[in-house]
Amino acid sequence: MKYKLLGRSGLKVSELCLGTMGFGTDNGWGADKDTSFAIMEEFANAGGNFFDTANVYQKGTSERLIGDFISQQDRDFFVLATKYTLKDNQTNPNASGNNRKNMMRSVEESLKRLKTDFIDVLYLHIWDDITPIDEVLRGLDDLIRHGKVNYAAISDTPAWVVSKGNTLAELMGWSQFIALQVEYSLIQRTPERELIPMAKHYGMTVTPWAPLGGGALTGKYLRGEQGRVKAESNRRNENAEKITRTVMSIADELGVTAGNVALQWMRQKGFSCIPIVGATKIDQLKENLKTVDIALTDAQMQQLDEASNIPLGFPGDFFKEDAVKLNSFGGFYDRVEKRK
Repeated sequence: MKYKLLGRSGLKVSELCLGTMGFGTDNGWGADKDTSFAIMEEFANAGGNFFDTANVYQKGTSERLIGDFISQQDRDFFVLATKYTLKDNQTNPNASGNNRKNMMRSVEESLKRLKTDFIDVLYLHIWDDITPIDEVLRGLDDLIRHGKVNYAAISDTPAWVVSKGNTLAELMGWSQFIALQVEYSLIQRTPERELIPMAKHYGMTVTPWAPLGGGALTGKYLRGEQGRVKAESNRRNENAEKITRTVMSIADELGVTAGNVALQWMRQKGFSCIPIVGATKIDQLKENLKTVDIALTDAQMQQLDEASNIPLGFPGDFFKEDAVKLNSFGGFYDRVEKRK
């Protein structure tokens, strides 16, 4: 794999990120230790250095397995990203949320499980709609100044909150968010309304989770295979099937898997994007790794875009209206189009 810069930083990460939510079996599913180690070894041998985990994945076992593996390797080769926010202690009322107390406690626990002195990228896992954003940013900046964290990032948070945070951080001289993690795929394109344009504006790298729609875009449900995704979800409905059939058709043209096509589509969307590819079997990872060797034509990209198109809503669709409807703006729309 080649390496890319993560957001507006000099941090070099592999062009695919290894998702480790399935490392461990504490939640009744996932990969055991030997399989998890084999997956990490395969990823590293392919040049992969970017691992994504969280304090709550498999009740902490994901971090522990990564720590066991990394302790036998060159720690500085790897870029470890973990998260804090979600509840991981049933007796402490402050063992969840975005507050500073939980942040500091969670980081100390993650460092122990990961068997490391520092976390490369710390994500706020999900916005709690309670904690002031300045409390979050000051806490993250303190962790960075103390050397326990190298970079700050954010996940599953409204665009306006992230925008406010990065603007405040720039004003105050605090560390800014360099990456944004959201659900994004051919069957979940709603981040294109606000989140992805915001990320482009701030120079943030988008690290999509569920880039294969929980496996739906591999075509496994069309083949009758079972999975953890409920049949009535937006990943298993008529629209998802239509999109998946388009993906499979293009995959047949290229002689690759449907998963490769779905992953490459987002890598060619014109913004900094590093998909998080999860795996609980080594064969799954090997197939995903082949993505970096393919390219989609403009016609194939257009075909996928049209099959998965969503309304942008206001003001996105309003901005796309033809010039005739915007004459009252005195040619403003035409001038913008020419600059693009």
